[in-house]
Amino acid sequence: MGIGATAGVAAVGGIALNANASAGGTSNGANGALVFDPDGYTELSTTVTDTAGNDHSVTYHFWKAITYVAKPVDEAYQSLNVSVPVTIDGKAVDASDAPILLANSVGGYMPSSVADATGIGGAGMGGGAGGGAPSASASASPSAGAPAPGANGNTNADGGAMNANQLLALAAGYVVVEPGARGRTLKDSSGEYYGTAPAAIVDLKAAVRYIRSNRGRIPGDVERIVSAGTSAGGALSSLLGASGDSPLYDRYLKEIGAADASDAIFATGAWCPIIDLEHADGAYEWCWGTNTLSTGEQVDQTVSKELRSQFAEYQAKLRLRGLKGSGFGTLTARNYDDYLVEQYLEPSATAYLKGLSDSARATYLAANTFIDWDGTRATFTWADFLTHVGARKKDAPSFDAWDLSSGENNEFGAGTTEARHFTAYGARNDTTGLATKRIASDIPEKLNLMNPMYHLVEKANGRRSKHWWIRLGTKDSDTSLTIAANLAAAASGLGDDVNHLYYWDQGHGANTDPGDFITWIAEVTGHKK
Repeated sequence: MGIGATAGVAAVGGIALNANASAGGTSNGANGALVFDPDGYTELSTTVTDTAGNDHSVTYHFWKAITYVAKPVDEAYQSLNVSVPVTIDGKAVDASDAPILLANSVGGYMPSSVADATGIGGAGMGGGAGGGAPSASASASPSAGAPAPGANGNTNADGGAMNANQLLALAAGYVVVEPGARGRTLKDSSGEYYGTAPAAIVDLKAAVRYIRSNRGRIPGDVERIVSAGTSAGGALSSLLGASGDSPLYDRYLKEIGAADASDAIFATGAWCPIIDLEHADGAYEWCWGTNTLSTGEQVDQTVSKELRSQFAEYQAKLRLRGLKGSGFGTLTARNYDDYLVEQYLEPSATAYLKGLSDSARATYLAANTFIDWDGTRATFTWADFLTHVGARKKDAPSFDAWDLSSGENNEFGAGTTEARHFTAYGARNDTTGLATKRIASDIPEKLNLMNPMYHLVEKANGRRSKHWWIRLGTKDSDTSLTIAANLAAAASGLGDDVNHLYYWDQGHGANTDPGDFITWIAEVTGHKK
């Protein structure tokens, strides 16, 4: 079954939903026009705690599970929720020209559904990284200051600190759209997978087209859409920003009946984006290759060195330059460690230490003697930083596993085949007994469809997002630290506005400055309450 096929009946939250039946309260089911119903909302209220600890009462209109394509494969996932503030702290709000935050909850390239959500960012938001999403009345108050050492603002792509973005955006007067999307584990009754690449990005593009096609009906400024996502969701957010209006996706969008509108977005928010998958194994070994696994054992160093060599070759071909003001020219495998330390890691540690009390700072420095602190600036070596991070999270290869066991192998599955190799190196070293040691003929196109670097470096897409907010934890070994830095460098090299920093001592999924993100949206969009 292809991208545009019918999935039949899907179970979501224990409720069976027919793929051809309307999942929401609007008139745009499988056979209806893609028209947003301005009156199809429920009025809800919540309390949002801002990053300063102040509570705000918000009344908002909530549209639930609106199908955003005319020919859905599975409405349980191809639907979106809309939240629009109408009063904040008792004062009426007009959000008709407000920015629109498009916040996806995808994790691990798994399916994400909004069908059971009870409100903005609420229970029932089914992301692939696990549950744990707070209710809409939960506090959205991760500190904008320095977090405790080792604290992680969020461990799930769809829970905890990431939901702070939605709640804080609502309290700032923005429109919030939360789209569902198909994911890699979905398969129909005949065993065919219908959520593997490029289904998720096609769905998010269709959601953008739905929003844009309903200009004047859906509240908010459809020319000021800002995406947000974490991990695989961060990858999709960055891909959405990089690939705006690319014709590569047209046939997929046509198959699912996407609206006839632009899918370009204004700005991109990406937390720990898992991108550039075909080069991620090499980048991972360059970054974490000498670190041991949690068992204390090293990965096969022959494999690690081969992959590091691949990274060096790829990085040289990119010809990316350091961010403006960094003092770095072309970024290579030879100077990338110095670049990361000087551009990101030392400033991150410095900001962290400055945010601590004198006693807490002294305690931290006593426990981390690799840091040289002169009272204003932290300095250290790359080697000492790697020792500080400790065990790497993934074996080698980390993404295109030789035994086809990784989630990314599944992401490139097709038909009834659950997992496939997507690099020549992975296919050549396959351990599952495949008849051929080559990647399938459709893989190169799928990689282009799934990689924002293709649209920034090879194509320099003119319809890309021109504003980028990129974040990553310094202890996040889910991917290489070079991945986010390359994304930032690629966008910056095209003249885009890039706001990129690393959270000190944070792991995967951290979001310690959500208030700053909301302020940044106002700044880049020019929005005034």
